[in-house]
Amino acid sequence: MERILSSEQMRFADSYTVEKLGISSEELVVRAGQAVADEILKRFFGGRVLVCVGKGNNGADGKIIADILASKHGFSVSVMPISLDFFKMFDKKYDIIVDCIFGTGLNREVEGKYKTAIEKINASGAFVIACDIASGLNSDTGKVMGVAVKANLTIAIQEYKLGHFLGDGIDYSGEVVAKDIGISLWGDDYVKRLNNDSVKKYFATRDRNVHKGCFGKTVIIGGSKKFSGGALLSANALTALKMGSGYSTLAVPECIFNPLIGINPECILNAIPDDGENIVFDQNSLNEYLTADCIAIGMGMGVTQGVYDSVKYLLENFENTLIIDADGLNSLAKFGIEIIKNKKCRVIITPHVLEFARLSGKDKQYVIDNFIDCAKQFASEYNVTVVLKSAVSVITDGVDTFINTTGCSGMAKAGSGDVLSGILAGLMSRVDELSESSAAGCYIFGKAGELVESEQNQFTITATDIISALPKAINLL
Repeated sequence: MERILSSEQMRFADSYTVEKLGISSEELVVRAGQAVADEILKRFFGGRVLVCVGKGNNGADGKIIADILASKHGFSVSVMPISLDFFKMFDKKYDIIVDCIFGTGLNREVEGKYKTAIEKINASGAFVIACDIASGLNSDTGKVMGVAVKANLTIAIQEYKLGHFLGDGIDYSGEVVAKDIGISLWGDDYVKRLNNDSVKKYFATRDRNVHKGCFGKTVIIGGSKKFSGGALLSANALTALKMGSGYSTLAVPECIFNPLIGINPECILNAIPDDGENIVFDQNSLNEYLTADCIAIGMGMGVTQGVYDSVKYLLENFENTLIIDADGLNSLAKFGIEIIKNKKCRVIITPHVLEFARLSGKDKQYVIDNFIDCAKQFASEYNVTVVLKSAVSVITDGVDTFINTTGCSGMAKAGSGDVLSGILAGLMSRVDELSESSAAGCYIFGKAGELVESEQNQFTITATDIISALPKAINLL
């Protein structure tokens, strides 16, 4: 598991290390420069290098980097502060450009000579390495502050920063490597990111003397005549089994029941009364599922009073884990979200940004600009676990917060979110803790998408392709 810090948290850790532990800021600059240089020397054996330095510690890091590289055979190194003379340097060609212009404190638009310098770097054709964070990125939001260096590699000093992964940061940072230079951190209030080692425990080797009742019962409730998504809904029920659940039931409106018969014989298929298009609230049907370990509801159901009443009934009567997705959330946004506060069950909501904006009553752009804070505030107010989905997703119960960076652009396609609901439902049927395990589900989901993209391309991935890659993604843990 990896920590991801805000700029304020990093400043506090820097100050504590200097003031309380007695390590001088000059020593930390030397260590930072050495760490970046070491990473460069691992990857390159020589070349023409331009180190672009600004003011402050980031620029001081750059001078150390340049001195170390210049002392190594094979590197021809030029150091240039950002000035009018700087631009003449681009009359030459460089193999590597090291960006040490701004650090993590940037909070205003990049203008003037700095803007021109960044544009020159981006147009250079060189391999670009950012020291700590790409200049021009806001280190808390990943927002491009007018213009930003587009790095091939970012070498983070001590810890990852939120801006490496949020917003545009994921496209501007390239590969991100964190280098420990001895800055002291403690506590557990940082945003975290899971890795293979931290996800493995959810797929630990089982005892041999077990049976299907040991691993939970999952129910998927979804679909409507307009949004039948029959194969996908059925595949989601199967996905729950692939995530290790012992039983999986798919419950759909009567109007789409017949086409789904026999598609996945491993899963139980049930019908819920409908009005010819959408489910109607039916207490007797829902009572059948109250013994499940996890229920996921909302996918492709339409925004109706019947969906809302069904969600309300489950909130008030179900006592295990309820995942509310898609039209379950849209129905809450339309008919009243306060019912979430009156619940017996543990709740996970899985909105994308627009769905979350509807739920929270906040402007969509505000949610994008305040991604983590919005999710944490909502989770705390309603006592739920939020999985706020985007290119990078945030998962939080208001106390523990994770971001998931696995995945690829090819997954930006209808049905992908439904697959994630099936993954989470299967996992939650056999796991007690919600926030970290939800992050683990997101991690596996993203890894499966990456595998499909590596075998296909960015354009042809479908939701069912992601499901088919789940076994390989789990095997690679």
